Amino acid sequence: MKSPIRPTDDDARTLARSLIESARFAGLAYTDKADGLPMISRVALVAGPEGMPLSLMSDLSHHSAALQHNPLCALLIGEPKGKGDPLTHPRLSLRATAHFVRHGEAERADLAIAFLSKQPKAKLYIGFADFALVRFTPLGAHLNGGFGKAYVLTADDLAVAMR
Repeated sequence: MKSPIRPTDDDARTLARSLIESARFAGLAYTDKADGLPMISRVALVAGPEGMPLSLMSDLSHHSAALQHNPLCALLIGEPKGKGDPLTHPRLSLRATAHFVRHGEAERADLAIAFLSKQPKAKLYIGFADFALVRFTPLGAHLNGGFGKAYVLTADDLAVAMR
């Protein structure tokens, strides 16, 4: 059987970047610290200053506590637009490591500006003490660019795509 995975090219990298840049939310998969089983949650998501995925999370959330315990996670980025079969729309399954940026850290101000530029309603709570900005460092990804367009992207592919 022939592999459905195409060679990764600049078009695939550009599509991955486009999905991240246009994201306003994503599915976040993580490991539940209580029992080690997988869980998923929806989170607000934007492309940060360097194009890396960025979120804002309360320490009170289940997924925040889980990521602080084990920062390895995955994001499902890309939503169906318009009509038709949702499985024919592009989506990026991104493996990543979560890094929490807390109040008082030097990079927080720039990250907050980037986050609020795309999620302005978050200004109501971004300053609360229990909220941290979370940068996701890509480890690799699977890109489904639509029917018959599957790619595997490395961390280097994603770094190039996010420049």
